[in-house]
Amino acid sequence: MSSIEQQEIVSYVERNIPQFHQSRINGLRNLKLQTVLRRKNPYLFKAKNVITASDLVRGLLDAHLSSSEEGLFGGFLEGLAVFICTKAFNGRKSSSEGIDLEFEHERVRYIVSIKSGLNWGNSSQIRRMIYNFNRAKRVLRTNTSLINVVAVNGCCYGKDDQPDKGEYLKLCGQRFWEFISGDELLYTSIIEPLGYRAKENNEQFEQEYGKVINKFTLEFMQSFCDTEGQIVWQRIVQLNSAKKI
Repeated sequence: MSSIEQQEIVSYVERNIPQFHQSRINGLRNLKLQTVLRRKNPYLFKAKNVITASDLVRGLLDAHLSSSEEGLFGGFLEGLAVFICTKAFNGRKSSSEGIDLEFEHERVRYIVSIKSGLNWGNSSQIRRMIYNFNRAKRVLRTNTSLINVVAVNGCCYGKDDQPDKGEYLKLCGQRFWEFISGDELLYTSIIEPLGYRAKENNEQFEQEYGKVINKFTLEFMQSFCDTEGQIVWQRIVQLNSAKKI
């Protein structure tokens, strides 16, 4: 096992975190109001008694951005985890479907599926992960029959104090980062570099966000409000849910 220096992590983040911020901005610039309206639950916003176009647009946009950014940042964290494991245990990006990382330590081959948080999937998605684990194990054991293969679902944040799930281990938060690095405190030391130029990047994002709010609000009022400025919920539901004829 090799140790990874904090400066190596800092350098990796500084090289790669700008892409996350740029992807957020690009996503805003390319977003269409109808796309957001089709993807979010109109009944929820009606039940919350949202009555102004600007509030509805902001609520819809924020809900969309939250899920979108979770995915974007999850991809960044996955890359960071692979980088750290490469330095610590000579880990590598796996070529097996559904497996993000492979490495060996103390005569054990680990195959790892990396997720952002611990509550990442439903029962069918978990079954699919287990299927991918079992398929990767079969391939590895065919190539090297004596190898001990352990499957791990690694979650970048959160806690699960019962990591043994039978067919795989679920290592979350501190356990995960220590597992791929050998450093018990890595989970706290990686947080600071993530703020690299955050202020400048977020200022640019906020400018684009303001433009989208204004543009979407105008478009929404033209298409989904009556002449008195009242929201016509039926039009929204029809866009969101009506069957094609």
